[in-house]
Amino acid sequence: MKKHANADMIKNAVGEDKFDELQEPPILEADKTHPLFVPARNALCAVYDPEIPTSIYELGLILKMVFKDDKDAGVTDIHVDMTLTSPGCPVAQEMPGMVQNAIFPIEGVGEVTVDIIWEPTWSPSMMAETAKMELNMF
Repeated sequence: MKKHANADMIKNAVGEDKFDELQEPPILEADKTHPLFVPARNALCAVYDPEIPTSIYELGLILKMVFKDDKDAGVTDIHVDMTLTSPGCPVAQEMPGMVQNAIFPIEGVGEVTVDIIWEPTWSPSMMAETAKMELNMF
């Protein structure tokens, strides 16, 4: 499936720190007002499931992001709870590292931890509207 818009086109259309509400997965729990939320979200939007041509963020695989500020160290630790589309996912062992590698280089980030959880079970209802459109699941 050929994509018609790329990240630069979206950035030019809506700005670097703004995304269309349709790109937001409905189940995500996160403090969207935290200064590191947008950079973390942008980084996760660049991580793709190797079998599905959509970012793990828009697929709704990121269930929770917790930001813990360490004022003394001047950094913020980020904890991510995520799921996979199925327990038999061939990249299940690699996915936490992919998420860590995406978030860790962000300025101001301290430690990044990622847990894969299985409740709730992933379903297409967890996908952002943009992912549903990309995959013809609307």
